[in-house]
Amino acid sequence: MAKTIQFSFEGNEYTLEFTRNTIKTMENQGFTLSQVADKPISILPALFRGAFLAHHKFIKQEVIDRIFARMTDREKLFETLADMYNEPIVALMDEPESNEGNISWTTN
Repeated sequence: MAKTIQFSFEGNEYTLEFTRNTIKTMENQGFTLSQVADKPISILPALFRGAFLAHHKFIKQEVIDRIFARMTDREKLFETLADMYNEPIVALMDEPESNEGNISWTTN
């Protein structure tokens, strides 16, 4: 099961999560996690914003900004978000568990 972050803000419950679809959406919008060292002011807030896409796609940016302003332990928050972002990518690359019905391929 994918890792999530849950919290309450202004009487609403939020669940932050990344899925293959949300990562694809972020990539289509130009997001690249590997740029965090070069562009932390742009990339880290975009990572936080992207975590809302799976369950809160239509939340306004101003609400996300207010939530972020109240978040504590931000270093741990961004470490957790980066781990969560990588989970669907690792799952995509995992080999199938069962050999039955798997497709073997070759090159020529």
